[in-house]
Amino acid sequence: MFILKAEHSFDSAHFLHGYEGKCSNIHGHRWKVEVEVQSETLVEGGELDGMVVDFGDLKKDLKEIADYYDHSLIIQKETMRKQTLACLKEDGFRIIEVEYRPTAENFAFFFYEEMGKKGHAVKKAVVYETPTNSAAYEPGEVR
Repeated sequence: MFILKAEHSFDSAHFLHGYEGKCSNIHGHRWKVEVEVQSETLVEGGELDGMVVDFGDLKKDLKEIADYYDHSLIIQKETMRKQTLACLKEDGFRIIEVEYRPTAENFAFFFYEEMGKKGHAVKKAVVYETPTNSAAYEPGEVR
């Protein structure tokens, strides 16, 4: 099995609605995302001869997804008062509302899915909240 890995990072803020602790407050992270793709075979012939995928394409696709969230406040829909949300948007803050609680675990699943939609055979996605704390998503059987 051939495995390639690309990584990219972005800065954003979030909060965990309903959480009892520090993370219930708006706070920021320098998120690092690593995506591994896999293949049993290599391309034969052409300019990609001997490759799984062009690293440039893999990095470009990951960067495109991650950069969308850069320097924003990521919130779960319906977890902020409409008036508060409207005021923040009116003042020019970039707010991105997502359907899920913005945890590292959910982001790992999100990046796994999005890179798959771009045609990559994703093995695993890892999202670091801090340099030493990460969450990964890799499909498999739960024991």
